[in-house]
Amino acid sequence: MTQSAPTKPSEFHHLLQQQIRNEFTASQQYIAVAVYFDSHHLPQLAKRFYTQATEERRHAMMMIQYLLDNHVDVTVPGIDDVITDFDSVRAPVELALKQEEAVTEQITKLARTARDNGDYLGEQFMQWFLKEQVEETAGMNTLLTIVDRAGHDVFNVEDFVAREMNAAPRADSTAPKTAGSGA
Repeated sequence: MTQSAPTKPSEFHHLLQQQIRNEFTASQQYIAVAVYFDSHHLPQLAKRFYTQATEERRHAMMMIQYLLDNHVDVTVPGIDDVITDFDSVRAPVELALKQEEAVTEQITKLARTARDNGDYLGEQFMQWFLKEQVEETAGMNTLLTIVDRAGHDVFNVEDFVAREMNAAPRADSTAPKTAGSGA
């Protein structure tokens, strides 16, 4: 069986490669946030961000699989620096919201680039990520609102997160295939 030659990377492919780095960085940032909450004995917030870290890594792996499926060479990137010191419970949640807003801009740019360049497969691939960003940004916005309302009573935040945000993620049959998943 002969292998196909790698496809010449397009502008969309280059941006997607950069986004893989962004997703791995986001994953590490969420681990740093989770560790902060764990070290402050806030297990529900920690669990929420450990789960979010896994989700961001999964996004990167979906992007890797897309490039592999399209015979585009993939370079596994390093990550950018992450913030590990926070002065309040609010600070890491605010950082997470800003991060999700930035990722939304990046994903939107990817979808726009695919559309502008007539890459209909790339545009279709990005649709799931656009939907995902609406959910993730809304969730972080809600969490920041709850943190602000709770003031110094972080146990109310813990109760809210346990009740409303730490349910097992639903399987999404429309999600792109993840590299290494065998699916």
